[in-house]
Amino acid sequence: MKKTIINRLITTAFIASLGFVANSAFAGPDFFQQQLIQRVMQSQQKLKQAEAAKGVEQQKLLGEHMRMLHDNMNACREMKPKAGMTEKERDEWFVEHQKIMDDMMVQMMEEHKVRMSSAVPCDMIKK
Repeated sequence: MKKTIINRLITTAFIASLGFVANSAFAGPDFFQQQLIQRVMQSQQKLKQAEAAKGVEQQKLLGEHMRMLHDNMNACREMKPKAGMTEKERDEWFVEHQKIMDDMMVQMMEEHKVRMSSAVPCDMIKK
């Protein structure tokens, strides 16, 4: 009886350790991608501030947001997968890279909506 309990504990411990090994095998974002993700989140916060602001303050914040996105896009262009990655690691790196680029594209579209919603209609401009 005690031997079966010990065997079950050993088997359970072995299965649990396999789960930890399997999870650690999945590559997450590398250091540079993590930095860029943080910068993209900061630009998202700037966009939220701009959405809440009005007038000149909103335009100032939108300009700052656009500069942040521009810098992030430049950083994204310069990023390359590390040498010596396996094919799977490289594929995962590119998946993460694509997610970052998608996040930036969504922010650009949101910024455009904010700019258009705050723009003065053409028929309201004095001639």
